[in-house]
Amino acid sequence: MKTLVLGSTSPFRKVILEKLQLPFECAKPDIDETAKLTESPQALVERLAIEKAKAVTTQYANALIIGSDQVAVCEGEILGKPHTFENGVKQLTKFSGKSITFYTGLCVYDSETEKTASLVEPFIVHFNKLSLTEIENYLNAEQPYNCAGSFKSEGLGICLFNKLEGDDPNTLIGLPLIKLVALLKIHGIDVLAEQSKVS
Repeated sequence: MKTLVLGSTSPFRKVILEKLQLPFECAKPDIDETAKLTESPQALVERLAIEKAKAVTTQYANALIIGSDQVAVCEGEILGKPHTFENGVKQLTKFSGKSITFYTGLCVYDSETEKTASLVEPFIVHFNKLSLTEIENYLNAEQPYNCAGSFKSEGLGICLFNKLEGDDPNTLIGLPLIKLVALLKIHGIDVLAEQSKVS
């Protein structure tokens, strides 16, 4: 099997990828993540997932590189990471009682053959009506300032929702694992068949 590389330093994506029980390395992609004018959220995350995968090819000349990117969209507006408590309050106040769509771009890139397989996976989060006290209590407890949408669904963020809608709960955390297994198969890696080689 070629070296498998996760083109991300996200600890959340790393934990998800570990579920496949395949050996992999992590590399930091250094790219400009600015959206282009008139670029849709779906086009943005797919482009960035591909660019992130290709950005680490200088370190890995013969590898399968996984790239992923995610944005939250509320009423047509793309929302990124809040970075501060104040921005977290603004984002979660905006989300109160609404449904937010998360788009996650996913790419598997073969740095030797330049074969690229990519897709965009949506996931919808339906928020409860949230009071300012609930929002502040949540932000102070979890401090999710490096997460798109100002929450961690794998933690206390679950208290903010009334329903989650999507094919794969891993998508919301940043790596659609069901679709990743399918993309790896396109590149000739059968995750279950590899298990017999690992052990």
